[in-house]
Amino acid sequence: MVQQYQSPVRVYKHPFELIMAAYVRRFPNCPLIPIFVDSEVVKEEHSDDGAIVFTERRCKVEADAPRLFKRMAGVDYLYFIQKNTLNRRTRTLHIEVVNESFSNRVIVHEICNYTVHPENEEWTCFEQTASLDIKSFFGFENAAEKLAMKQYANSIKKGKEIIEYYLKELEEEGVTHVPRWSPPQASPPTAMLQLPLASADVALVPTAKETHSRKDPASLTEPQTASPDDKLDADYIRRYLGDLTPLQESCLIRLRQWLQETHKGKIPKDQHVLRFLRARDFNLEKAREILCQSLTWRKQHQVDFLLDSWERPQLLQDYYTGGWHHHDRDGRPLYILRLGQMDTKGLVRALGEENLLRQVMSINEEGLRRCEENTRVFGRPISCWTCLVDLEGLNMRHLWRPGVKALLRIIEVVEANYPETLGRLLILRAPRVFPVLWTLVSPFIDENTRNKFLVYAGNDYQGPGGLVDYIDKEVIPDFLGGDCLCEIPEGGTVPKSLYRTAEELESEELRLWTDAIYKSASVFKGAPHELLIEISEPSSVITWDFDVCKGDVVFNIYHSRRVPQPPKKEILGAHGSLTSPAANNVQLIDRSWVLGQDYSIVETALTCKEGESVQGSHVTRWPGFYILQWRFHSSPACSASSLPRVDDVLASLQVSSHKCKVMFYTEVLGSHDFRGSMTSLESSHSGFSQLSAATTSSSQSQSSSTVSRKTSAVPTHLPMLT
Repeated sequence: MVQQYQSPVRVYKHPFELIMAAYVRRFPNCPLIPIFVDSEVVKEEHSDDGAIVFTERRCKVEADAPRLFKRMAGVDYLYFIQKNTLNRRTRTLHIEVVNESFSNRVIVHEICNYTVHPENEEWTCFEQTASLDIKSFFGFENAAEKLAMKQYANSIKKGKEIIEYYLKELEEEGVTHVPRWSPPQASPPTAMLQLPLASADVALVPTAKETHSRKDPASLTEPQTASPDDKLDADYIRRYLGDLTPLQESCLIRLRQWLQETHKGKIPKDQHVLRFLRARDFNLEKAREILCQSLTWRKQHQVDFLLDSWERPQLLQDYYTGGWHHHDRDGRPLYILRLGQMDTKGLVRALGEENLLRQVMSINEEGLRRCEENTRVFGRPISCWTCLVDLEGLNMRHLWRPGVKALLRIIEVVEANYPETLGRLLILRAPRVFPVLWTLVSPFIDENTRNKFLVYAGNDYQGPGGLVDYIDKEVIPDFLGGDCLCEIPEGGTVPKSLYRTAEELESEELRLWTDAIYKSASVFKGAPHELLIEISEPSSVITWDFDVCKGDVVFNIYHSRRVPQPPKKEILGAHGSLTSPAANNVQLIDRSWVLGQDYSIVETALTCKEGESVQGSHVTRWPGFYILQWRFHSSPACSASSLPRVDDVLASLQVSSHKCKVMFYTEVLGSHDFRGSMTSLESSHSGFSQLSAATTSSSQSQSSSTVSRKTSAVPTHLPMLT
């Protein structure tokens, strides 16, 4: 397995030329890196004007490994080849390092770049990537891999210290400025020429403007649409995300990079991604899997809009005994739940599981928002909150089976979608019945989460090691013996007159589901899913947003001037559709239709892999009927005569491997509405749709300006990855 490392952007607040003067002092050896024994220049080349210098070195490194490894390898030193390209004109240094020793067993490849900061030409940026592939190492491949990555991570930490050490050394010698290079016909760059030729250790890479695009970390506090040019820098990570090891930083950057490539629209905040990595101990593959599942869940339930769109029923406001209350000693938001005072049976009977689940989701979303606010207020990363649960009044009525079932479902949802958001859980005044409840729910709680639970029986919380160790005395609620007035509802028994029948609750849950703007559909081998959109005005804009939940699909858009078969009014709604025996699979193109005569392709087909998220838009040229089609990936190119119908659908249902699943949302906008619609997805653009080639130039200009306008208007949140 290839181990990879990707660094954040490290910013030196010094000019590029001064950084180069410090960098060259690392050679031929560096006392700050004892294992770096020596180096020799084996090749050096200069361009005619002296702007570009290529230097190749052979570096000797002590094998910092256990004696057993050294004896097996039969060496005490390792040799690496370092190739540096300094471009004084573009002010860049490119460094490439490969191993010479054991190159038939181990492949080490490292690339580093020094470039000018894109927003301040007096600053210098540094980035590095590396890969390690151990093909064979005397049967100790795994041990050697772990040892190598550990040593590499340790050396990364010293990188910035070394440059700063030599900068300080230059300052003590009176060197605080090195003039920029200028062509020979101009005034000679004397200070630069005084540097040893080896200072040409800088690389031929794209200009700084091409390699970076990010804002000052202090302003990166709001969500933004991902940009492929955005990157994370080390100062931002430390300020907003906390202290991470180099390998943890690399996992975060690589996961963000993957999301940037596959979720071609808005991607999660860095804090959100980091929580999933922490929940899986920075195992990149496991974190990516649960994060993708959660992103699909968030989209399906419109969680991003929950705080602004969901109105809590009055019954919840009156009888739900929980609320936010100041913060703990660590600056974490504090949520208090008086569970013992809550009529859980009454709430379940009156509201149903779905409303209670939405209540808990809204609490978690509010918690995430408060963490961001407290990060700004306290000037340090705050990524989780503290929950205080008062169990006074808890008794056997709280163990009502449907209520426990609802609680377990809520725990399951929270564990899957809000990992590492709970910093500490304080359980106070636990009665004798508590162990019974704990036995029921604890198996469903992650072990890392269980380790954050602190349980106090009776009044034990009032003594040393109690509540005052975690919450300032000034904010301890009055009902726990403190002086702070707490406005959390006291709850009480929900009147039975408010109870709803099973049929009413089922109807309410169905309403909550049908309110979702995202719809699900199955795509079978030989039976695509198709969506009909009727357009009456040219230059209307069709927008879409879909996720490939299972399997791989091909996405197409067709146009026809005839309606595909007589639409069924009771099924059509806003869009025409004819259902097949699979309840969520719809086919529209008649088998007798001929491509190029009865209908035509208006967008290039896009192949979408499982887990990808795609957003896009199409400006229509003609009125008529547009068909959005998701087709099984291995199907032949779409042809009306080759599309099987009912029999093929029934047959494909028997083969689960021939089934894909997509979740989609579409909207049709007039061209004059496209720019301002909140749900038009104009701030996102698909990975393939460049607008139809037949689209008028004015419409193209309008849509393109829409995307750029929205992107520039969105407040920069977090730097994204390239």
